[in-house]
Amino acid sequence: MEQVRALVQTITETISTFTELAAAIVIGVAVIEAVWRSARTLVVHGGGSDEAKQNLRLRLGRWLAVSLEFLLAADILRTAIAPSWQDIGQLGAIALIRTALNYFLQREIEAQAQSRQTQSRQERFRQDGEAAPTPLER
Repeated sequence: MEQVRALVQTITETISTFTELAAAIVIGVAVIEAVWRSARTLVVHGGGSDEAKQNLRLRLGRWLAVSLEFLLAADILRTAIAPSWQDIGQLGAIALIRTALNYFLQREIEAQAQSRQTQSRQERFRQDGEAAPTPLER
């Protein structure tokens, strides 16, 4: 029975490590993409508009949210095989911090997306020569 437990612990630790590696790869690729797009926006568009910068930020934020999900999954796996209450407590604190970061990042992404939709809707109404409906008129 002890051999099975050791095998499960080894497998779980390996999966957790690969999950963290996947998160690191996602973060690395996202940062490289963000730097590339930022440089291109800076050179081609002379600094870019606030909207272009906001799009860059949101895109990076979405990828960071994905990587936080991977890291949280790795934490959950590690909690399942944690040998002591202190380890469980530490992993729980890390998971709580990552969950909070992900929550607030997701809220900001959704708020920006909603703001962009509202601006887009107002632009369409301006182009049509009509007044945009207020939230009460909808």
